[in-house]
Amino acid sequence: MNEFMYTDIFDTKGIEYIVVIGFLLLIIPFWIMLNRPLKLETKVTGALGVLTAQILRIPQGLFFNKNHTWTHLEKSGLARIGMDDLLLHLTGGVELKYLKDQQERVKRGEPIARIIQDEKNLVITSPISGEIERVHTSLEHDSGAIGEDPYGSWLVKIKPENWRKETDECFLADEASGWAEKELDRFKDFMTEAVNQNSGSHVVVMQEGGEMIDHPLKEMSQEVWTGFQKKFLLG
Repeated sequence: MNEFMYTDIFDTKGIEYIVVIGFLLLIIPFWIMLNRPLKLETKVTGALGVLTAQILRIPQGLFFNKNHTWTHLEKSGLARIGMDDLLLHLTGGVELKYLKDQQERVKRGEPIARIIQDEKNLVITSPISGEIERVHTSLEHDSGAIGEDPYGSWLVKIKPENWRKETDECFLADEASGWAEKELDRFKDFMTEAVNQNSGSHVVVMQEGGEMIDHPLKEMSQEVWTGFQKKFLLG
């Protein structure tokens, strides 16, 4: 006849299991309580727009200039000129003021318009030289259209004088996408330096993980806008 062996749980490692289980039962409620604010913060962070190279609109067939303008030669021989999507994502909503009229001649790198936001402004320069044939004046009254469709909302049409030479250093297609990604990285470095120089500012331009928020220049000062003008719009 087989004999049954009785083992006292307290004489074995069973008591250690009970202690571990008891500890878990105590710690889980506290963990849930502590995690609630983290979840809320995550939801709030997720609601904020994030600016990445993947969301930028970069159509095929346009010439992208280093001063963040684009140009496209029409069949008529006129060149449309506008602002690129990255510039508009960096600034947010802006008003437009023209600095040149029709029939005026403009040289490459000369001002053609000014974008304004809460008394801050940036000057937009022409990527090519020539005579201005048309000015898209309706944008001064409906500047929101630029952000909705920056490539349909051209600023001016110019009869180019030296199209091939002046577009030789522009970016096209995949090359333009790679350039925009590098520009975004360069802008992150610029903003990090700007925020460090204004240590009293509580403006948030980065999310946790180093992602740039959308429209990071919106809450920055004119001083920062001027620095941005010098580093990014004088190409």
